[in-house]
Amino acid sequence: VIIIKQTPFRASKSSGVVTMTRHHHPSPSPIPLVISILLLTSTTSITTAFGIPSSHSSRSSSFLTNTPNARPTTLSHTHRYLTPSNPSSSTSLNILSTDVPDNSGELFSAECLLTPEGYGFSSTAERILQKSKRGETGFFRAVEGDSVIDVMDGITGGAADMALVYGQGEGGQFMGIFTESDYINFSTERSRASSPSESAQFLISPVKDYLTPASKVITIASTDTANVAISLMQQNNVRHLVVADCDIPTGCNIGVDGEIAIEGVINMQDVMTLVQKDERLSLTALQQKFPGLKDPVSQMKEEIKSQANLMAKNPETVKKDLIRTGTAVFSAIVVGSFLSGSPWLHDHADIAMIGIFVLGYIGIIFEEVFEFNKAAIALLMSTGMWVTYADYYGEATGVASEEVMKQLGEQLAEVSDICFFLLAASTIVEVVDAHQGFKVVTNQITTTSKKGLFWVIGFLTFFLSAILNNLTVTIVMCSLLKKLVPVESDRKLFGAMVVVAANAGGVWTPIGDVTTTMLWINNNLSTIPTVTQLFLPSIVCLVASLAFLVNQVEEDTSLEQSTLPPPSTLAPRGNIVFGSGIACLLAVPVFAEFTGLPPYIAMLTGLGAIWTLTDIIHMGEEEEDSLRVPAALSKLDTSGILFFLGILMSIGVLDKSGLLKQLAQYLNDTLPSQDIIATVIGLASALIDNVPLVAATMGMYDITEFGTDDKLWQLIALCAGTGGSILIIGSA
Repeated sequence: VIIIKQTPFRASKSSGVVTMTRHHHPSPSPIPLVISILLLTSTTSITTAFGIPSSHSSRSSSFLTNTPNARPTTLSHTHRYLTPSNPSSSTSLNILSTDVPDNSGELFSAECLLTPEGYGFSSTAERILQKSKRGETGFFRAVEGDSVIDVMDGITGGAADMALVYGQGEGGQFMGIFTESDYINFSTERSRASSPSESAQFLISPVKDYLTPASKVITIASTDTANVAISLMQQNNVRHLVVADCDIPTGCNIGVDGEIAIEGVINMQDVMTLVQKDERLSLTALQQKFPGLKDPVSQMKEEIKSQANLMAKNPETVKKDLIRTGTAVFSAIVVGSFLSGSPWLHDHADIAMIGIFVLGYIGIIFEEVFEFNKAAIALLMSTGMWVTYADYYGEATGVASEEVMKQLGEQLAEVSDICFFLLAASTIVEVVDAHQGFKVVTNQITTTSKKGLFWVIGFLTFFLSAILNNLTVTIVMCSLLKKLVPVESDRKLFGAMVVVAANAGGVWTPIGDVTTTMLWINNNLSTIPTVTQLFLPSIVCLVASLAFLVNQVEEDTSLEQSTLPPPSTLAPRGNIVFGSGIACLLAVPVFAEFTGLPPYIAMLTGLGAIWTLTDIIHMGEEEEDSLRVPAALSKLDTSGILFFLGILMSIGVLDKSGLLKQLAQYLNDTLPSQDIIATVIGLASALIDNVPLVAATMGMYDITEFGTDDKLWQLIALCAGTGGSILIIGSA
């Protein structure tokens, strides 16, 4: 609060600062300076001084924590104005409030920190206490019987800015703290004195009558970081934290959480002073270290790489790396040498290929257990299978023949169609999202009923998945649920519903799901029959699933705690990009039907159009590079596309060798109908990712026998797409 003059004043806000400006009045009425301090310290005092119900000021003092997320609020989310009962003073107090990002215990994620470990926001409370320059502890020690005036003299006469109050005697029990907020409460009561003698009596009142009790004092451990400290101050609406032997992540309450040894006191100013000093030093050092990079973000990225390289030079890390790498390389050399010189590999190349595929697929299913990325496993698996097929299968002589090279080229061309299609489609969606195009959709969500929201999100996901990629829609909807549904157990149920709806919605259009896209690109399905014949079973799957799951949703008022921003108008350029992106996606089937060219050509054409459009929109706007296509390309799931490449190339080996045909013949001889075969494939997709499963079925059954839009292909698209929802490993 900036006080211009002690006259009637009016509050105004600029850039997050509340400014008290003079308001000229014929007869200046004396407004005590204490009122301006009230704004900074005490919600109770504001309520008392102005006669305003406490419900209106429950969060007023939280504006002290200055964070980037601070925004004006009324009651919960807009400006709150407090006006005194005397209108002649023309005083309007603008109270700001901050919203705590979440209850994770930390204000910033690790990715946001600009300083090395132990500095800046990762500084410990112990270091903050040491650097505060307010003595060893940062507080004045008082006894419960001390007068308020003596305690204030102890605070203002030294380096401390608050007092810790103990009971009488040597080992007196901790009673609480006395801060400027408590002094304001004391002064407010004193101002109601009816005579000078009564007012003077207040000065010798014992501090115990006005302190903040121990049960309301929040403490943190000396090892907790500034990040945690600021978050606790926000969540608990306080400015001071006691540093003690607390081991509870959300902070301890003295007098509630048992005996706690106190080490000192820190306040918001201590924390922010140290953080800002560290970050300024860090940025200065980076500028000197990387003079060729002007962007602080680029400098920080280089520093992270440099730090990672330094950590990797640690002797223990080097030893561990050598052991692991050496073991892996030695094992690969031994196995490769044995198999390449063994006649068994020539005689049983088909078993070897199946073995490589099974082992690779086990690694893909359990990638989180082994901590190997599934894309890496898929690429190694495809290489191993192609080497075995080219050099050892059938009449192979140890070197790939011209026929095998031709088959490899054909398979790579087929797989590239799908990969380029996914690359272009994902980029278009990413550009639309960067321009907040999905606000067009999310702005329509206004219901506060959990069951109503369940149905709305379900149908919204279903239809969006039909025109966008269902994986992308799932990511968008799940990020929306994090803000929309605050209760974790509810969010998991909503998330399950999103997966079911996205998989069902992706089935009935050629561009909705990767498996349907694969069948469409391979000419197993065409556009119109797919839409007309698969829409009804897809919607039945959705409605039946929602009707079953909605019974587990319990109505309550938790949606009122949503952190989703209020609906806002999308900028014209956002509307243009959103409309253009959707148009490009919808035009792909039309383009492919009329030109006869592969669908990936249509999708790449759409990407080129969006690329040119966004370059025109942001021409001359260097600061908007994050909204251009190159930035979108850098955010793509490249490992996912490489996974598709590896899997589809591996399936191609099984197809070219004839092993898939043998499996198809076995299923035809064993199972009585195509319906049962498709059902088995659908159930299998719950265990096996539906991409390789559908790729395998495309190789098992010849399109000359089962033509375009045959019932078998439609059943496979439906069953494999929806069957992936059964288990968590069934689909991406």
